Amino acid sequence: MDIATAHGPAEVTMDAPDDPAFLLVLTHGSNGGVEAADLLAVRKVALGLDGAVARVMQPFRLAGRRAPGPAAKQDEAWLEIVRAVRKPFGGVPLIQGGRSNGARVACRTARAAGAAGVVALAFPLHPPGRPEKTRVEELRGAGVEVLVVNGDRDPFGVPDAADAAQITVLAGERHALDRDPAAVGGAVEPWLRRWAGRPARTAG
Repeated sequence: MDIATAHGPAEVTMDAPDDPAFLLVLTHGSNGGVEAADLLAVRKVALGLDGAVARVMQPFRLAGRRAPGPAAKQDEAWLEIVRAVRKPFGGVPLIQGGRSNGARVACRTARAAGAAGVVALAFPLHPPGRPEKTRVEELRGAGVEVLVVNGDRDPFGVPDAADAAQITVLAGERHALDRDPAAVGGAVEPWLRRWAGRPARTAG
């Protein structure tokens, strides 16, 4: 479905059981899409826990751009999208997240969106080779519990244990987190389970 925002339309792909335990809203990186291997792995885990999953193609990517533009505009559009996606689901817990740039957006907007937690995949701690340009305050300032899943070979850096509620570092993975997507899902599943309140079932 398409959602209009002040900065252009967004496209949402929704998977939802009849009575979801929580709503997980996920988005992509700067030049990727919602079919990224790590996003699909987390989607599968969430569906297995009776969660609803919305994968969001943000306006800048739908318009064919690779650069997200000013953070304030991206965050404003994101909050509009989340409000629209959340309406049909009543009071179920909202978890938001994404990979790379999408993880940054999820952290920056978590409090304003009313999220219960954030799943940050391949959080880009700093530009490659420029550790002085740290973005750690986006993690620390989220205002909710943040789960980080990064690869130990990520050129964008790996957050420290003190930077988020939980940090899982996967051996052999780079920024794409596509070497072993099941391991990404396995890292997220125990953390998501707290909002499920039900035994897990197998998801396709």
